[in-house]
Amino acid sequence: MSLSDLRKDYSLSGLLEKDLARDPFRQFEKWFQEAEAAKITEPNAMTLATATRDGRPSARTVLLKGLDGRGFVFYTNHESRKGRELAENPRAALVFPWISLERQVIVEGLLVKLSREESSAYFHSRPRASQLGAWVSQQSAVIAGRATLEDAMKALEKKYAGAEVPLPPAWGGYRLTPETVEFWQGRRSRLHDRLRYRRETPAGDWIIERLAP
Repeated sequence: MSLSDLRKDYSLSGLLEKDLARDPFRQFEKWFQEAEAAKITEPNAMTLATATRDGRPSARTVLLKGLDGRGFVFYTNHESRKGRELAENPRAALVFPWISLERQVIVEGLLVKLSREESSAYFHSRPRASQLGAWVSQQSAVIAGRATLEDAMKALEKKYAGAEVPLPPAWGGYRLTPETVEFWQGRRSRLHDRLRYRRETPAGDWIIERLAP
C-alpha cells in the first residue's frame, strides 16, 4: 500500500482565539464532552511519553482518571518502566488523539505522585478483579508465560477471599501539572489551527499563543 493513498484534507471545524475558554482545563472539558458526544471509543485514552534521565524516550497508552485545576491524573505501578522513568525524570507529555474529530490535545508538564490516601480511595473504587490484578502484575517485568499470571491470580483470590484487598505498596496515582496545553484542530491545506496555553510561572496567568502548523 502506498502511503499516498492515506492523504486526506481536514475540514470538520476550526479553532479561533475568540472561541477559547479562559483556561486550558475548561477548554479541555469542553472538547472532552464533545468527544464523548461523538461516541469516540475511550475518549480518556491518552499517550503518555516519558524519558530516562539521559533522554531515552518511551510511550504507551494509559487512561485519564481525573482532572481538576491542579492537573491530569492517572494510576499505575510505580515500579513499571514508566514509573522508574518518572522517578528519574518527572517531565512528561500526554497526547489525546481524537482522530474522528480531527483533533488532538498535547499536554506537557511535571508529574508528582498522589498521596497514599488519594490512591487508596481510587483503588478501592475499582472492580475487585482489577484490585487483585494490580497485585498480580509486576508491570514491565519479564515473566515465563501467561500461566504465571493466572496462577498468581488464583492464589490471591484465595488469600483475600471474604476480605478487603489492600492497596499494593508500589501502586498509585500521578498528577501531571501542565506547563503547556496545545489544542490542535485539523484544517484544509494542512493549515491547521494550533493554539497553546502556556504559563511563564507556576502561579502565573495563562498566555495563549498561536503556533504555525
